[in-house]
Amino acid sequence: MNASPPAPDSAATDISSFSLPSGKPANFLRAVLALGVGGFAIGTGEFVIMGLLPEVAKDIGVSIPQAGHVISAYALGVVIGAPVLAVLAAGWRRRALLIALMAVFAAGNFASAAAPNYLLLNLLRFAAGLPHGTYFGVAALVAATLAPPGRRARAVGLVMLGLTGATLVGVPIAAWLGQIFGWRAAFVVVGVIALVAIALLRRDIPDMAPAAGASPWRELGALKRKQVWFTLGIGAIGFGGMFAVFSYIKPTLIEVAGMPLGGVPFVLALFGLGMVMGNLVGSRLADKSLMRTIGGLLVYAALVLAMFTFAAHNMVTASINVFLIGTTVAIGPALQIRLMDVAGDAQTLAAALNHSAFNMANALGAWLGGVAIAAGLGWTSTGWVGALLALAGMGVFGWAIASARADARQQATAIAC
Repeated sequence: MNASPPAPDSAATDISSFSLPSGKPANFLRAVLALGVGGFAIGTGEFVIMGLLPEVAKDIGVSIPQAGHVISAYALGVVIGAPVLAVLAAGWRRRALLIALMAVFAAGNFASAAAPNYLLLNLLRFAAGLPHGTYFGVAALVAATLAPPGRRARAVGLVMLGLTGATLVGVPIAAWLGQIFGWRAAFVVVGVIALVAIALLRRDIPDMAPAAGASPWRELGALKRKQVWFTLGIGAIGFGGMFAVFSYIKPTLIEVAGMPLGGVPFVLALFGLGMVMGNLVGSRLADKSLMRTIGGLLVYAALVLAMFTFAAHNMVTASINVFLIGTTVAIGPALQIRLMDVAGDAQTLAAALNHSAFNMANALGAWLGGVAIAAGLGWTSTGWVGALLALAGMGVFGWAIASARADARQQATAIAC
């Protein structure tokens, strides 16, 4: 099945037709860099807390599991904020919206650094998560609009490189600073990166108007399109496998592979490197054949995740497999472009919902992986859970293709009559 024709708002446009506040013509690479720095800030802010939970728990007087609730609070903010802000800001000009979203994110992180107690920290992490999905959705739309012909997915991939790059560079540095100066310093660092992103967005993103006739009601029209729901389902279910394994990777490496504690950061770095590589390769494949890339990557994810159950028993094979699991993030740019193609004139909401779907995948994968471990199936059972989720995503993908073909036949019949 061929992808639907790109909607006007996401189609590639001659970038020379856009100008910057300085009056100079827009530059694609500088624009994507500015968008990517924003993604780098968000990625660092989302993941850095995971390595500082013991410090957070001790400082605010709660247990480590309770401190983990601040991660859930942020994820909840992403899930709720993505659709709500995308609808409310449907008529905003793109650059102004991106700057506003990054400003809210910066404020949320600075405020989190000053949170005096557990309850307020959770509320502030929730607030910091609100702009996450909408920022990436709008950034993807802007990048795809400015991209040269035939390179929309690669443009989106470059924006997402900020998020995946954060797991490799930003998170370790911020976590290191947090361990030296306290966990609050890590959030200050994230806030500063967000301020840098605001300056770059102001300088390098052209003042692009929203799609003609954009409104909250029109954005909500995306929810009436079956293919939008199918694509979100692929992400929410099929992508959950990665999180089923990665959520429990530290105890699995130590207990099953016999890896010393000092070797775990190296494997986590391999995972981040895999995400970066997967993002770059996946976006290139998506530009060549979008639907084949989505289907192929789901099969690849199922195989790699199933392999984990065997590879986890040896430090070397486990490390290689964790790198390969990181590369399964390659499906991200492809699903983002697919949403743009099937959303019609409701681009902003559909693009933002992609990140709600990924956070739902995070929650689903981590929960099911925990269920398998608690049932006594062992640490490596998360690999089978992940493989089954990837296969379930394949089922949704097949359903989407069958539905699109059925709709095409109905339209052809109606035209013939």
